[in-house]
Amino acid sequence: MTEACAALVEEGDPGRFAATMAAPVAVRGKLWPLYAANLEIARAPWAASEPMVAEMRLQWWIDTITDLAKGSDRRGHPVTEALSPMLQRDPALASLLNGIAEARRWDCWREPFEDRGAFDMYLDQTSGNLIWAAARALGAPSSCEGAVRAFAWGAGLAAYFRAAPELEARGRVPFTDGRPESLRLLASEGRARIAQAKAANIPLHARPALLPGATADAVLKQAERDPCRIADGRLGVSGIAEKWALLTRALTGRY
Repeated sequence: MTEACAALVEEGDPGRFAATMAAPVAVRGKLWPLYAANLEIARAPWAASEPMVAEMRLQWWIDTITDLAKGSDRRGHPVTEALSPMLQRDPALASLLNGIAEARRWDCWREPFEDRGAFDMYLDQTSGNLIWAAARALGAPSSCEGAVRAFAWGAGLAAYFRAAPELEARGRVPFTDGRPESLRLLASEGRARIAQAKAANIPLHARPALLPGATADAVLKQAERDPCRIADGRLGVSGIAEKWALLTRALTGRY
């Protein structure tokens, strides 16, 4: 089933697919089910135009993940079959995935975030939960959760910046304060959190979980220099630069 999960990620989340392919072969099987589940959860709010129907799709995943962690058997779906043994070994992964699904309820509706705190929580529950779940699956100790989440917040912000034009096109309000100077400060904070994580001692065996954020600091640096690039959709590095970032991090263990 992990092969089917890998195929789903390759098609629907090419950036995370490339990052996982840069990870050691021995750990990829622990990452594919988590990334495939995240992909399915992220898609759910956009699979129906009616918000209540979209929320029902998210609730299905919440209920299913909860049942899998309790030992229920949900055959017929490659993601649930691959997740089942992982969640039974570590039920905390179920709570992390369900936290992602709960946060994704915001994507079902058109209302903006209530405040900056709600925005921060969204990033932590989506990017933070996923990267911490991946690190946990790779054996990261609980002592490094704060550092992993700091890195994940910055990586999630970079991805969110890049997604902002599409969110606006779909009628969403991405930011509580979209003024260029506010976005510049937000980008600076993201870079500071990544720097904070780099100063911590995240174990080498858990660092493949951070590979999806390999270019996050570069993207945030672009936004910091010119926040107008966010709305213009001009953030991101070249394909060659992304491959180089993944290669150097995979070979050196840097993050």
